[in-house]
Amino acid sequence: MKTIDKVAWLHLHEGRLLSTRSRGKDRYYIPGGKREAGETDAETLVREIKEELTVDLEVASLQHVGTFKAQAHGHPTGVNVVMICYSGHYTGTLQPAAEIEEVVWLRYQDRSLVSPVDQKIFDWLREQQLFAE
Repeated sequence: MKTIDKVAWLHLHEGRLLSTRSRGKDRYYIPGGKREAGETDAETLVREIKEELTVDLEVASLQHVGTFKAQAHGHPTGVNVVMICYSGHYTGTLQPAAEIEEVVWLRYQDRSLVSPVDQKIFDWLREQQLFAE
């Protein structure tokens, strides 16, 4: 069984979760990405968020929120993704860059628009009462 290792940034504002859509994709994804050889979680996240959203994460503010696993969207059955999720502060202005076409703020009601692992994260955020109703 193959596992895709990803690190993600959970950023909520006024009860909505920051999410992105890459060019040519039909789903929204929580920002972040795959680890490069030898990178720590923080290094991966800082690099990916800078590339995708042009902002700088404040490393000292990063806090592990949870780790979630599900079938990887768009991959054959049996390919799972493990998302190690962090929250943290940033500096700069959020804007789409690299392969990111759209930046959106999603509510729990938008759960059907995201990948299976993101749906698990949406459920967890709702259980924690972090989404605005």
